[in-house]
Amino acid sequence: MAILIAVSRIVDAVTGFIGRWVSWLLLAAVLISSGNAILRKSFDISSNAWLEVQWYLYGTVFMLAAAYALLKNEHVRIDILSSTWSKRTRDIIDLVLHAIFLVPFAGLMTYLAWPWFWLSFTSGEISGNAGGLIIWPAKLVVLVGFGLLLAQAFSEIIKRFAIVTGRMADPREDLSEDARAAAREV
Repeated sequence: MAILIAVSRIVDAVTGFIGRWVSWLLLAAVLISSGNAILRKSFDISSNAWLEVQWYLYGTVFMLAAAYALLKNEHVRIDILSSTWSKRTRDIIDLVLHAIFLVPFAGLMTYLAWPWFWLSFTSGEISGNAGGLIIWPAKLVVLVGFGLLLAQAFSEIIKRFAIVTGRMADPREDLSEDARAAAREV
């Protein structure tokens, strides 16, 4: 189990690094979007390439931040139900649902994204819009995003199993304790 927890920590570190890094792409997308709007409205200058760059950046943020949201426990859940359950019950439900739903879904999407990306890459697929960009980088982000989500799902399963069986303290609880201590100091 110690080896699996070590692997989980590596996956968490990679996901955390990518999640923090990708947040800068959102700033780039906003700046490009603003610049494009200003140029279009002020000087009647526009480009499909600039619009597609915006879409690529927003899509990249969405795809690569999904695993980060799972790592930080910020994914969508039904709080009205889960808030009434004990922590152990929430951990067991997370473990079971990650294994039954998230892993198969992320695995299937990764499996299906590979040939979709590869065909685009090998054919040199280009956007149908005038002045559009090559398409394979956007498809690569879909593949990498689902691959990262799959790896993070396995990491969460490892951690939840270790927590439920008493082999590991919940790292989320440590964070909330730190947050509570910081709040008391203020």
